[in-house]
Amino acid sequence: MDEVKTLIPKSTPKDVFLHLLGVVTLYGSAISFITLVFQLINTWFPDPLAYDYGTSESIRWSASMLIVMFPVYLLVMWHINREQKANPTLREIRVHKWLGYLTLFLSAITIIIDVVTLVYNLLGGELTARFVLKVLTVLVVAAIIFYYYFMDLRNKNIGGTHE
Repeated sequence: MDEVKTLIPKSTPKDVFLHLLGVVTLYGSAISFITLVFQLINTWFPDPLAYDYGTSESIRWSASMLIVMFPVYLLVMWHINREQKANPTLREIRVHKWLGYLTLFLSAITIIIDVVTLVYNLLGGELTARFVLKVLTVLVVAAIIFYYYFMDLRNKNIGGTHE
């Protein structure tokens, strides 16, 4: 058992920084993307009874955040994956596992709440095209994130970086 512990490197401050930056920019990108799509849905399927609470402002903010955060996420993950390819034991460091499982947990909870919301509105007879498109947006984004991190934690080949 001590032999196994010595093979797994300890997390360095650099590892913590990169992994935290990766998940924060992932979450920010996902939220910005969902907000952007929601606002576009609101624009394409206007509700005549709802007041426009700065839709164009929300589109600008979410697009701005997405334009900055998603490339940062891709760059950070490219760097992490490159280091893990050079040293596969880095896949076993605690910060990688903890943040990976936290991301799995958050995406699973998001999927569950999204489906509960869909069923609740279905039972209430309150399904509109706007609502269904928004539920599908959240479901697809959360499912993609869940799948990516699930496969990553199972050490499957994601993006050609793992064996």
